[in-house]
Amino acid sequence: MRWFYVMTLTAAISLMYLDVSFAQGKPDAYPSRPVTVIVPFAPGGNDREARLEATKLGELLGQQFLIDYKAGAGSTIGTAYVAKAAPDGYTLLVVQGPFTSLPALYKDLPFDTVRDFSPVSLMSKRTTVLLVSMGFPAKSFAEYIAYAKANPEKINFGTAGAGATVHLAGAWLHSVTNTKVTFVHYNGSGSVLPDLFAGRVDAFPANLLVALPLIKSGKVRPLAIMSDKRSSLLPGLATIAEQGVSGYDYASWLGYSAPAGTPAAIISKLSEGFERVAKLPDVTAAIETEGGTMYGSTPAQFRQLIVTETARWRKVIQDNGITAEQ
Repeated sequence: MRWFYVMTLTAAISLMYLDVSFAQGKPDAYPSRPVTVIVPFAPGGNDREARLEATKLGELLGQQFLIDYKAGAGSTIGTAYVAKAAPDGYTLLVVQGPFTSLPALYKDLPFDTVRDFSPVSLMSKRTTVLLVSMGFPAKSFAEYIAYAKANPEKINFGTAGAGATVHLAGAWLHSVTNTKVTFVHYNGSGSVLPDLFAGRVDAFPANLLVALPLIKSGKVRPLAIMSDKRSSLLPGLATIAEQGVSGYDYASWLGYSAPAGTPAAIISKLSEGFERVAKLPDVTAAIETEGGTMYGSTPAQFRQLIVTETARWRKVIQDNGITAEQ
């Protein structure tokens, strides 16, 4: 009888340990329940990519990865939510370029973008094109810079909002070329385009997906690719770096992070899964048609990108006195 009680107690303890292991996200059992993927922006942007990748990752790992939107306050609401979530792999954050400018734009953030997150994978980068209105006198990037130097602050440079990454990219470009323009801030990229067509705005950095049909229809003139590699969709258009501004490389991007303290084995499993997703032909094709390139990086590579861009944008923001719209 004593033997029976001992065995029963041992079995109960084993079950308790198993339950705790699952609750703590034991790597070999992960994922044992649905994973929530937080998008800190409103629907309608690159969340299409996040939905596609979440679906594919769920199929690979045999569990649902569900998109949940927590937008507001310049993405800080959703980001803070993930920073405070349990580090068990069941809450992930969709991370985009603005993530790296938050520390310099906002005071008293309730999180640290480096300390409070475990990067998982950089999934994609998207090409940005420097466009000018058809009536603008410069026909090339070299002519644009020459005009900017001869006419300080005469160029009206459109942005998607004060502190938006295209604003920072423009500030960086004109800082390193020793030129000055007048930044004109709009509420989102779509609001800029009518004024660009009409010539009320002279220049604007646009995502290639948006820019391509406008270029083909003759509504705008492309001057340069802003990232470090040419696009196969516009192979004849040189990059800014190729046209004399060494080291200039701006692209929008998308990746995933988890709360700091998430077990390394779970981060590794997620990263390996995302790497497999990034190589799927239908995923690659979908992103390439939008002017993007798939990466599927390691956690270390993604962390390096975040650290590098955080330092870069901090300098650009401080040097140019940029503040975010409140």
